[in-house]
Amino acid sequence: MPAASHAFSTLPLSPATLANLQQLGYTEMTAIQAAALPPALLGKDLIAQAKTGSGKTAAFALALLANLNPRRFAVQAMVLCPTRELADQVTTEIRRLARAEENIKVVTLCGGVALRGQTASLEHGAHIVVGTPGRIMDHLERGNLQLDALNTLVLDEADRMLDMGFFEDIVTVARQCPPTRQTLLFSATYPEGIAKLADRFMKSPQQITVQAQHEEGKIRQRWYEVKESDRLHAVSRLLDHFRPGSTLAFCNTKQQCRDLVAVLQAQGFSAMALFGELEQRERDQVLVQFSNRSCSVLVATDVAARGLDIAQLEAVINVDVTPDSEIHIHRIGRTGRADAEGLVLNLASMNEMGSVGKIEQLQGRESDWHPLAELTPGSGEPLRAPMATLQIVGGRKEKIRAGDVLGALTGDAGFAKEQVGKINVNEFSTYVAVDRRIAREAAHKLSTGRVKGKSVKVRLLDDVA
Repeated sequence: MPAASHAFSTLPLSPATLANLQQLGYTEMTAIQAAALPPALLGKDLIAQAKTGSGKTAAFALALLANLNPRRFAVQAMVLCPTRELADQVTTEIRRLARAEENIKVVTLCGGVALRGQTASLEHGAHIVVGTPGRIMDHLERGNLQLDALNTLVLDEADRMLDMGFFEDIVTVARQCPPTRQTLLFSATYPEGIAKLADRFMKSPQQITVQAQHEEGKIRQRWYEVKESDRLHAVSRLLDHFRPGSTLAFCNTKQQCRDLVAVLQAQGFSAMALFGELEQRERDQVLVQFSNRSCSVLVATDVAARGLDIAQLEAVINVDVTPDSEIHIHRIGRTGRADAEGLVLNLASMNEMGSVGKIEQLQGRESDWHPLAELTPGSGEPLRAPMATLQIVGGRKEKIRAGDVLGALTGDAGFAKEQVGKINVNEFSTYVAVDRRIAREAAHKLSTGRVKGKSVKVRLLDDVA
């Protein structure tokens, strides 16, 4: 197929939308966009198999935006997501793609945040709602959310929502949508629950499958056989040898996560754990520190890592082999995004060889085994993250903007712009990454100086000794 037919200009999109896509650097459609957008723009129901990172958000966002009347202040599209993180990412992407239109309002409805603010946002009128099934049902039951004007329902990462036990919730929400609406379902895998969902409330959906986009050359996968007793120590040997800047390490249990983080921290690595029981605030902090490069190893369970989309992830380590080969594909698809190269390192003991066989079958190739003995330590220095995070008490509620924090650090405090990294402004707190070597000094100068003319409380989140 010639590349020209993959140009967005071949689609029936408005000139303003096409100009905005060009401005955002979207020149050609990805495989899932080229397959899903033509039928979606014709109003067809779709079941599309595509993984995170394949460009699926734009595939459904452009379709629901094309269906939208900006002058009608009513909810016309709804996207259901498995996790709050994914909902936030989807909201951000829809807002970027909607810039061409006048004032389209997108509201995120997820748990872990007070209902009051969400209710107020809905009262002011929203065009698009993005959220998790539980919180959306909550708003429907309270009468805060009216769906009679809805024309597009999107289920994003439907397989994850089914894994998390949302089947009945999804059905309940779909029943309250007008029967004439269009339904777009996106899923990385195709468990039987998807067909059941489709039977319940989709109109003769078209099925689209885009071949898994793990290009052979982009993800290097290596396997190492370990004894159970050596497994955790083997992780530090892998990190010492390959020295990746950011690593997501998967364990099958929460206990294994805790044990591994304890081992890595004791050896001087910047490592943190992410598992189901963390409170939303702690979870947000861990994710901020990992994405701003203040933590170089994030150890997680599959449940905790759902919906995470982390840019520039250099390596995935499978500390335990997952018995579900589809989950293995999902784990490794988090590295090697866009044009980057990805590295996947797998540890397997003798009693996991059955699961390894299932993975080989699904991938259609044999595993590439290497002996642990070939691993050589790097410089002897433990892998420390290059940045450290400062938390400022105060965020959007206090009208703090990223530019204010950058100004305070590069102005009165006298630091160079290059020493300041990512700045995340949340509702009540602001997180700023700074070069680890200046972290203590930066924390001191910020707390004795002013941000936006006010003095602020600052604390250093990690130990930079």
